[in-house]
Amino acid sequence: MKKLSAFVLAIVLCGVGARGWGQAVPALADIKSQQELTTAIATLDKELFDAYNTCNLDKLSTLVVDDLEFYHDKTGLAVGKQVFLEAIKNNICGKVTRKLVEGSLEVYPLHGYGAVEIGVHRFYHPGTQDHDVVGEAKFILLWQYKDGAWKVSRVISYDHEVAK
Repeated sequence: MKKLSAFVLAIVLCGVGARGWGQAVPALADIKSQQELTTAIATLDKELFDAYNTCNLDKLSTLVVDDLEFYHDKTGLAVGKQVFLEAIKNNICGKVTRKLVEGSLEVYPLHGYGAVEIGVHRFYHPGTQDHDVVGEAKFILLWQYKDGAWKVSRVISYDHEVAK
């Protein structure tokens, strides 16, 4: 089990701020080590959830496949990019932000496909991330590398509970 150290996460998070809309992570074939894969997926996670947290639906749409499958323990299965974007727009924007729980990220290669990302995240009411935790859940994301881009193809979000 490979966990991302706080040190590597800090380097990744500091290094992505100047990036534009294009992905600055290596192609799947160019990733030669577990550390490189973990760094790439941590970068993509930050990019995905920065768009989620700021309600940047245009950016978010570039990071998921058209036939996205999203499995949620409370709401069931949702299929399709547009269904996902509408759910974010109607249920998340301005209401909830997400933060990855430090030290929870695990990344594993999926040969010829991409990677699986596993972790825990917390949800907050906007503007109160230090004090008003809404809840916590575990997640699994399948990242597919295809046609020169990394995109989320499958999501499983489970074990949602009220924050303690």
